[in-house]
Amino acid sequence: MVKVGDKVLGYATDPGVRNRGASGGMVTAILAAALERGLVDSVIVLRHINEYEAVPVITDDVDEVLASAGSMHTVPVNLAKYAAGRKVAMPGKPCDVRAVFEQAKRNEIDIDNTFIIGLNCGGTMHPVLTREMLVRMYEIDPEDVVGEKIDKGKLFFRTRDGEEKAISIDELEDAGYGRRESCRYCDVKIPVNADLACGNWGVIGELAGNATFCEVMNKKGVRLLENAIESGYIQIEPAGEQAIAIRQKVNSAMLSLGEKWSGRVFTEIPDGERMDYYMEQFADCIDCGACKEACPVCTCDEDSKCTMYHSLADDYRMSMYHMVRLLHLSDSCIGCGQCSDVCPVDIPVTSIFRRFADPAQKKHNYKAGMTLERPPFLEVMLK
Repeated sequence: MVKVGDKVLGYATDPGVRNRGASGGMVTAILAAALERGLVDSVIVLRHINEYEAVPVITDDVDEVLASAGSMHTVPVNLAKYAAGRKVAMPGKPCDVRAVFEQAKRNEIDIDNTFIIGLNCGGTMHPVLTREMLVRMYEIDPEDVVGEKIDKGKLFFRTRDGEEKAISIDELEDAGYGRRESCRYCDVKIPVNADLACGNWGVIGELAGNATFCEVMNKKGVRLLENAIESGYIQIEPAGEQAIAIRQKVNSAMLSLGEKWSGRVFTEIPDGERMDYYMEQFADCIDCGACKEACPVCTCDEDSKCTMYHSLADDYRMSMYHMVRLLHLSDSCIGCGQCSDVCPVDIPVTSIFRRFADPAQKKHNYKAGMTLERPPFLEVMLK
């Protein structure tokens, strides 16, 4: 009998899924079981193209779910908006899960019909920079890579000939590679707001690399896990005290690293220079609107605050579009990095927005996307 709060180790019973999938294929197997037995109508997965590209798909095909097995740290897509209007199961990094909750607050997603398997996340990487990194740092042809993993502070790549090469994440990031900037200072590593929180942290001994540590976070998580067990898709055993302690130790280390990076990224802007700083940061903006389109929190259509007060004919030193969005998202931004990823002129949009969001959210003891609690500024308006 599965209970809320249970911590287990598990893996897929199908040898093919277990070998193909990350950490024993448990997440893939749970998703497939949820679809096969009608717990959900569809599943959101990534359809692999190569090691650096994948396409999000919404599928009702169990075989396609099973074929999607495997982690992809070099595909930093956010899956939240694909869940809108559906009874669906999905995997999700902490930022995906937080975006789902923000969408649910805006009545775009029914959280009761959205089953989320959260994935512990130490960070994702930009695919273009990863290719460059492989050549310059690893001396590997990117086309020869068949697998990657992050383990014990190192980033490993495996090639077609079976060789594996690792370099410490610190060394890679000091050289300008490795994780995306928003991932470096992220302060949520275990998605405790998901239905299940899964990952390889805490999997030790003979099961290391071949099983998943899974914590049951709520009643939907119970349904997901029991469904997969009853259908014969997974096998589980209780996690031992040592495994639980190691998982917590890894999480604490990742959060400490995030605090260090936060101090490096968010250096203090001298008094009297803030406006100049923001105008300079946004000076290269070409008004493409990609950051708004990519934002997994935004639910506005073309007729929105940020576009209403903005015109290409304006000659403001900083676009009204950005000024409105900086305020509009200050209590909703989850720091996922999608806006920076899509900016064609490489403006560090996410870190700029976090300079507004962090103090606003900390002041109200609020962290966007963790619960269904209303954003603090909306709450004030409704009082």
